Amino acid sequence: MPTPEDRPALIEQIRALPAQLRDLVADLSDEELTTAYLPGEWTVAQNVHHLADSHMHSYIRCKFILTEDHPTLKPYDQAEWATLADATPADVSSSLRLLEGLHARWAQFFESLGPDDWKRAATHPEHSLAITLDVQLAHYAKHGEDHLEQIRRTLAAKP
Repeated sequence: MPTPEDRPALIEQIRALPAQLRDLVADLSDEELTTAYLPGEWTVAQNVHHLADSHMHSYIRCKFILTEDHPTLKPYDQAEWATLADATPADVSSSLRLLEGLHARWAQFFESLGPDDWKRAATHPEHSLAITLDVQLAHYAKHGEDHLEQIRRTLAAKP
């Protein structure tokens, strides 16, 4: 669980992810974006589209946590979502634009929270722990970093 002192750096990770992602994929060809260079791993494009899907979902979860009394969060099948037609094309520009706006709003959301807001919690049906806004912030800052690293590993495996 992050401390109040950790929050500014985590919020900055949220704010910075779209630019880092755009820099990482900017010069890739359609083939590089859509080839599964690592068995069992998503393509670069699937990673980008997944980040948009996942972070939109989490942002909405954060709003439910802030505005409802102990809501139950809706899970989704991220592996299934990654196979949908909108999650596989080489054109990642719409997902990158979405992430830019989303992360700007999400950082603003986190920066606006008061001390009591951070304690608000929800239940996730697949986990036994309370999901607080602190947990969401820490998890999704790391989630973005993890997918940047996954993309780097995927590209490093390119023949």
